[in-house]
Amino acid sequence: MPPHVESSSSDDDGQTTRLFHRRRSVHKLLGRRKVADILLWRNKNLSAGILAGATLVWFLFDVVDYNVVTLFCHIALLGMLLLFVWSNAAPLFDRRPPQIPEAIVSEKAFREIAQATQYKLAHFVSILYDIACGKDLKKFLMVIGSLWVLAVVGDTCSFTTLLYVGFLCALTLPPLYERYETEVDHLVAKGGEDLKKFYEKVDSNVLNKIPRGPVKTKVR
Repeated sequence: MPPHVESSSSDDDGQTTRLFHRRRSVHKLLGRRKVADILLWRNKNLSAGILAGATLVWFLFDVVDYNVVTLFCHIALLGMLLLFVWSNAAPLFDRRPPQIPEAIVSEKAFREIAQATQYKLAHFVSILYDIACGKDLKKFLMVIGSLWVLAVVGDTCSFTTLLYVGFLCALTLPPLYERYETEVDHLVAKGGEDLKKFYEKVDSNVLNKIPRGPVKTKVR
């Protein structure tokens, strides 16, 4: 399905396009919070630090073949040693010993994370179920094709590399799109029209010739 575009007036060229009927800026679309600031590099030091950390994790797991259990044990050992030195040296320098932040062990925080995860998972499964039932043949074929491409890509690289590539795209594509928004919208609109024409040809020559059973309506 080609991306939705919407025309809107502009002072420069008189006519621009917006992806997915978007009326808000990219920053507002991402939530206008700390996550949006990180993805759009509003705080360059924090974004660069997160990217460097993700790159280090990918390097350790995928390049050096560091074992996950070994890495966690080494991190725990280092943390315990630092806490031991800090706790015993704090009275000598008239400082307070380290305290465990309440947010880390907060029952409310864990409950909110679990509820949000359960809601997102249930919504995703519901959408996937509707597509799998064949209610929208176009979406069904798109999902099948996407899963096949993902399976081919997953066969050529590790899961860690896939996660890192996805994380890298999340930290690079939004700021690039925000910077070159007009050019990208124009190219996507043009590509969407070409893709729409191609789909119409496939729909008339192939999809419409596929026999389908009667659609059952739900009894309320």
